[in-house]
Amino acid sequence: MSVLLSDVVSGSAVGLRGRLWQLSASVLRAAAIEASAEILRLEAVRVAVVDELSMRPDDRVIASRGVGCWLAANTMLQVRDGKKIAALGAALRPFPAVAARFDVGDCSFDHAVLIVAFGESPPKGMPDEALPRCIDLLLAAASGVEATTTKVRNVIATLEQVFESDEIPPAEDTDRNELRIASTLNGRVVVRGDFDALTGEMLLSALSNLTMPTPAPDGTPDSRSAAKRTADGFTELIRRYLDCAKTGVDGGQRPHVNVHINARDLAEHRDCAAAPLPDGGGVAVSDLDVGHMPWLGPLSVSQTRLLGCDCFLSTVLLDDHGAPLDAKPGKRLVSAEQRVALIARDKGCAFPGCTCVPAWTDAHHIRHWANGGPTVMNNLVLLCRSHHRLMHRKSGFVGKWVIRIGVDNKPWFIPPPSIDPQQHPRPANTTFKT
Repeated sequence: MSVLLSDVVSGSAVGLRGRLWQLSASVLRAAAIEASAEILRLEAVRVAVVDELSMRPDDRVIASRGVGCWLAANTMLQVRDGKKIAALGAALRPFPAVAARFDVGDCSFDHAVLIVAFGESPPKGMPDEALPRCIDLLLAAASGVEATTTKVRNVIATLEQVFESDEIPPAEDTDRNELRIASTLNGRVVVRGDFDALTGEMLLSALSNLTMPTPAPDGTPDSRSAAKRTADGFTELIRRYLDCAKTGVDGGQRPHVNVHINARDLAEHRDCAAAPLPDGGGVAVSDLDVGHMPWLGPLSVSQTRLLGCDCFLSTVLLDDHGAPLDAKPGKRLVSAEQRVALIARDKGCAFPGCTCVPAWTDAHHIRHWANGGPTVMNNLVLLCRSHHRLMHRKSGFVGKWVIRIGVDNKPWFIPPPSIDPQQHPRPANTTFKT
C-alpha cells in the first residue's frame, strides 16, 4: 500500500511509522513542513474559538472558573497552558494586525505573545502614534521561517532603547535580579534565577568555553545534552572561582566546600560502617559511613575521598562524646610547587586518550592519603574531574584501572581485562601535549 503526502499530513499517526519507509527524503521533508504549518493553523483556530467562548455566558465555562481551566479539564493540556491560550485570545483583540498575521500562520504563538505584551506595555517614552510602526517592525521580525525568538526580543530591546525614558528598562534593572537556591528531598539542589542583561551576558561569556561540545579522542561526538554541558560548565566555573579567586572571608575562612568526616571512615571506607561500637551497642549516626557538608548535609565517602585527593586538610581531635580536644593547623595536601611539577610532567589529564588542559585537573593520589599514601610526586597524577570521578565512584569502574609510576617516573595506566585481556600498561596521555 503506497503512502501519499496528503495521507501523512491529514491522516492519523497510528501505524504511520511502519509505512514511512516508502517515502523519499524529499517527501518526508515536505511532510514535516506541511505538518508544522497545519499545527500553526490549528493553533490559531483554537485561540479564536477559545476567545469567542470566553465571551459567552456558558455555564460549563463559568463552573470551571474560566475558559482556560475548562479547556485544560477537557483536554490533555495543563491549566497554565489553557490559561495562556485564553490570555492570548483576549490580548489579540486590540491588535488586529497581530491577530491577522497569527491567523494566517505567519506568526507563532510565542511570538504573538511577545508582540502583544509589548503593545500592552510599550516604553514609557514612546508616543502613541509610534505604536503601529513598532508593531509592524516586530511582525517583520516574527514572520517567515527565519524568525526566531532572539530576533523578536532584540527588536523589543532596541525599541526600548530608542524610546528611552527616565525609567530603567527591564533588561537593565538590577533591582529585579533574583536567585533562588533550594535543596530537594533527595539531597540535590534546584537553582532558579532572573538577571539583568549585563549580568546574563557576563554569565554566558564565562560559560561559553566551558559548555562547548567536546568530542572524544576517537572523534565520537559529545553525547551530553546542552543542559548537561551547561551544568558541567557551571560546576567547573564555581570550582575555578573557589580555587583561584579573591573570595574574601566567610566565618573566618575563605569560602570553599567544607566536608567533615570521621578519619577512620575516610581511610577504611565501607568496613567501618558495619563495625559495632566498643561497648557492643549499635552504630551511632556520627559513625555512619558518610561525610557531612555544612549546607546540604550527607555526602558519600566515595565523593568525599575524591575531594580529599587535592584539598586543604584540617584535623580536629574529638573525645568519645564528639567534643573537640585539639585542632591541628590546616595544611594543603598538594603544594603549589608540586602542582607546577605535575603540570610539567603530565601536561594535563594523564588518562589515556584525554586532552583536558591542566587548569581543569585535580591532583589524584594513586594510593589515597587516608590509606597511608604520601603526597609525593610518585604517588600523584593529574586527572580531569570526569576521570577523577570515574576512578573514585563510577559504578563498574572503581578499582578496574590501575595506575603505576613506571621506571621513567611517569604514570602508566593498566586497563581492566574487559578492555585489554592482556592488560598491557598504557602510557600517560602526554604524547599529544608536547
